[in-house]
Amino acid sequence: MSQSLKNVIAQTEQVILGKPHQIRLALTCLLARGHLLIEDLPGVGKTTLAHVLAKTLGLQFQRIQFTSDMLPADILGVSIFQRETGEFKFHAGPIFAQMILADEVNRATPKTQSALLEAMEEQQVTSEGETRPLPSPFFVIATQNPTNQIGTFPLPESQLDRFLMRIELGYPDAQAERGLLSGVDRRDIVANLAPQMTTAELLDLQRKVREVFVSPALLDYVQAILRHTRESAKYVHGLSPRAGLSLLAAARAWALLDDRNAVTPEDIQAVLPGVASHRLQSVQDTQASNGEKLARELIEAVAIP
Repeated sequence: MSQSLKNVIAQTEQVILGKPHQIRLALTCLLARGHLLIEDLPGVGKTTLAHVLAKTLGLQFQRIQFTSDMLPADILGVSIFQRETGEFKFHAGPIFAQMILADEVNRATPKTQSALLEAMEEQQVTSEGETRPLPSPFFVIATQNPTNQIGTFPLPESQLDRFLMRIELGYPDAQAERGLLSGVDRRDIVANLAPQMTTAELLDLQRKVREVFVSPALLDYVQAILRHTRESAKYVHGLSPRAGLSLLAAARAWALLDDRNAVTPEDIQAVLPGVASHRLQSVQDTQASNGEKLARELIEAVAIP
């Protein structure tokens, strides 16, 4: 692991106390060039984690607070008529940044949520007939409150599938919570964080992730997992080919964080709950919160070749 990456992890763990596994999953997602969905109760550190990652990775950052009255133009931008020149001038929205925090994304209407689809999939925005590229690297970290809370609009499956991983932070353990209660305000710490990595280093790590070796036997294992979800009567829908590609990308990044140049079955199992939990639904219980349990059952059900 590069010294810069070690510094990123160490600095993030100084702010987000007691969550080393979740921090590693978040970094895995970003190194795999994916977008991250953090779903949990208000107040457990979802927004803080996004701020810390942006500052620590040295990325241009924009926070978009999603509300029920937000319009797509509030995200993408709008053309305004310039009386002096007699022409329309495009004013870019907050989506034109390297890292976007889509805060409480499920409080916006589906029409506004869909404004993120093209940006997340193709790293570009088409507005008023013109396509404009987004910066590189480009990440979306979205937070959402549980869908049973008042004033939320569930994300459609097509939107969920754009997120490489979904994670939950959960409550801190007693020791970490004690540190939060007795320590300095997290906002003051975040404000003083220094970047631990350059954009060039981050892009180089993303390139190295794609070079991590995956054996034919590991591809057999991934295909067996995908096939099981499609053939089993337990799931509403099986995992898509995009889910399979996401699983491989995340496993490669997880291996890289372990200083290995080849993927093992344990890497697949480590990232599978994050990759599959928002893509799987039980025919008995269609609540999205049940997805991680289904993913863990999937690990037990599919034998390693």
